[in-house]
Formats: sequence, structure tokens, C-alpha cells
Amino acid sequence: MFKAIIVFLIMFALIVGIFLSPWLVTQWQKRLIKRPFPSHWSRIIEQKVPIYSYLSPALRQRLQGHIQVFLALKQFIGCGGLQVTEEMRVIIATQACLLLLNERGKYFPKLKSILVYPNAYVIKNTRSVSSHIVEEKQEVRLGESRSRDQLVLSWAQIEQDILYPNDGHNLILHEFAHQLDSEDGHANGVPRLPKRLDYGTWSSIMGIEYQQLCEDVSRGRKTTLYAYGATAPAEFFSVATETFFEKPHSLLKNHAELYNILRNYYQLDPVQWS
Repeated sequence: MFKAIIVFLIMFALIVGIFLSPWLVTQWQKRLIKRPFPSHWSRIIEQKVPIYSYLSPALRQRLQGHIQVFLALKQFIGCGGLQVTEEMRVIIATQACLLLLNERGKYFPKLKSILVYPNAYVIKNTRSVSSHIVEEKQEVRLGESRSRDQLVLSWAQIEQDILYPNDGHNLILHEFAHQLDSEDGHANGVPRLPKRLDYGTWSSIMGIEYQQLCEDVSRGRKTTLYAYGATAPAEFFSVATETFFEKPHSLLKNHAELYNILRNYYQLDPVQWS
């Protein structure tokens, strides 16, 4: 009888823990969001993340809360001899959290570690040429969402992006957009959409815009979006995200439907910021 009671209590505690865990995590995050934002972090962001100066006071406050939660959740690992500083962590977190201002309630949930290299890095990539032949070659990369729990960035490229904030190239935004895209387990250019957005409409607009970019690139035409977006639908979504934040006026002028659907997804309107 006594053993049966113990077993029951253990099972009851486990069940309560399962149901309470999400609530406890939410409460912990709410406390972090309300915590005073370090003044030296604000100085770093003002100096190193130009887009921050365009945000309204309300958006800045929301962004600051997300930054504090993000930094508490994610592990930063320096690679290739790089020592990741507090400034680096804050700069990366700030730009990543711009993608969370639509209050999705999640902080790239599958991502655990952010690896930062001092420069571009080299990886070995293998692919099957035939049933009996495997080709191996080295590739130089600036960043990647290596898996759903790891993301890799080149600090040299991030510094370059800081110097040119309106050229449509932003490594942090690009790779974290890949994280949004792969949350459902598929990196196909279709992230999890809120109820206000229809998957059919998304696929139609994104599909048309992707095909147009592919055609423009193949014909050597000048494009608003970076040509790399023509390599795959997943890359198109990430490139479109970079362009949305860094060249919003050009995107709205030349690709209004694309701009509007991204505005509805991110719940932000960068054209109004400047």
C-alpha cells in the first residue's frame, strides 16, 4: 500500500511538472523582459546597429526585452581562435530579435548554439555523383544554419554589414530567417504563418516573386533582391528578409506584394521608420 502511494505521488509530481513547465518558462521570460536594460548594451546597439535608431520608443522597449531573453537562452561559441565578447553577443542578439518583434512568443526554439568564426571558414562538403561515386570538395562560407540547433556566423562579415546597413546584405538577418523557415522541420521558404496569413496566398506570391528573380538573374537584369535568392526558395525567403529590413523603399517600389506579405508576417513596416 505504501509503495503504491509513493508511485502515485511520483506520477502525480511528473504530470504536474509537465503541465507547469511551460508556464514556469513563460513566467521566467516575462521577468527577464521586465528587467532594466543595461545602459552599456544600449550604447553598443546605438553605435553598431544603425536600424535601431529608426525604431519607435515602444519598439525599442520590446526589442530590449527580447534581447535579454535571447541572451539568457542561447550559447555563444567562439571558433578559429575567436573570443566572443559581450559586445558581439549583444550585436548578434539585437539583429536576430528584430525578427521576433511580431510577438510570435518563441525565441528560435530549436536553436541552442551560435558559432562565431573570425572570418570566412572552410567546410568539407560531400555529395553522391552516382551510386558508386561520392564527390568531396571544400567550400568557403560566411555563415549557415548548419542544423536546427546550431547557427554559424563570420564576425568579419557582420562588421562589414555594420558599415553598409542599406545594401540589402545582412548575414545575421539571413541566417536567422533560415531558423524561422525551418521551425516546422522543412527549410522550404515557408515559415510557420500566423492565422492572419494564408498559406495559399503566401505560396502564390513567394512563388511568383522567386520565379521572377530566377528569370532576372538568368538574363543578367539588375535586381532589387540579391541574386543568391534565386538558388532555392529557402534562400529567397532569407534574401527577401534582408532586403525588407535594409532596402524597404526599393522593395516596396519594385515588389509591392512581396513587401506587403513580409510586412504582415513580421508585423513591421520599415518604410515608415525613415
